[in-house]
Amino acid sequence: MSQPLLSVEDLRVTFELHRAGDLPWTRPRLLRAVSGVSFELFPGETLGIVGESGSGKSTLARALVQMVPATGRAVWQDGADLIALSRRAMLRYRADIQMVFQDPLASLDPRMTVGQIIAEPLRTHFRDLSETERKSRVKAMMDRVGLLPNQINRYPHEFSGGQAQRIGIARALVVQPKLLICDEPVSALDVSIQAQVINLLSELQRDLGLAMIFIAHDLSVVKHISDRVMVLYLGRTMELAESRALYGDPQHPYTQALLSAVPIPDPAAERAKVVIPLEGDLPSPMNPPSGCVFRTRCARAEDVCAERRPELTRAAHGVACHFPGPVAASAGRVPA
Repeated sequence: MSQPLLSVEDLRVTFELHRAGDLPWTRPRLLRAVSGVSFELFPGETLGIVGESGSGKSTLARALVQMVPATGRAVWQDGADLIALSRRAMLRYRADIQMVFQDPLASLDPRMTVGQIIAEPLRTHFRDLSETERKSRVKAMMDRVGLLPNQINRYPHEFSGGQAQRIGIARALVVQPKLLICDEPVSALDVSIQAQVINLLSELQRDLGLAMIFIAHDLSVVKHISDRVMVLYLGRTMELAESRALYGDPQHPYTQALLSAVPIPDPAAERAKVVIPLEGDLPSPMNPPSGCVFRTRCARAEDVCAERRPELTRAAHGVACHFPGPVAASAGRVPA
């Protein structure tokens, strides 16, 4: 296997929160959004990251590109630690690591035309290009993502959500990055448009040899685009495995609960499947449970779960659980 493009070790993101009226010397409350996440990403690979809202998915993505402060290590293929770099030193890696955001219209400058939006990264990272060369690259990328040449002088508000996301993808890929981070890029789109955008991303990844981190809360979306999947809960990794292994034989009760909520198009299979309801709400990241953070919602929890935090196993199918295993045949079965 090739060397990793990106190696993340013990990544943590903690925010300090102050209440209104706090005195200057009052100790802030700590919100631990990401707590010790580690993984490797290889060239051309897609890592899917899933979990409920509030699990730390987007914060993790933003930490990798220094949009939020973090600790730990994120080692690029040349040995540079992206977390430790100064803002000036990070500039040389901006072209290699690009992002596509959740809300396509909110991520585009409404005062700029499509041509200006897509050309902006070229002006920043490839200053030696002539105006003719920039325009040629912009038109070529518009064609790659399914935008028409006569749309180059239009503004974002003139496009649908799916078209606006294509603009965002073109802007990210025009500088030929090595890693594309997609932060829930289809969650704001209609289902039919979601499929088109996912197919576009898969095609572009194959053609350009991209590595991708694809973040979503919909496991059915992640399944069709990811080589491996990482399941986050309250800022911690619950399970990390190849896509086929995770979907075919999930070992963590949280993963099993998420998968059981995904509808199956076959009515007979849908009636027969084991449903594992998640009781209660996600705990506050400012006051996480002791031991295993998932224990307050887990049917398998025992005393050891409160006393000791399970570590993610280093096997190909990593699981952070004291009692991993397949779904019990009688657990929460839906009556026919």
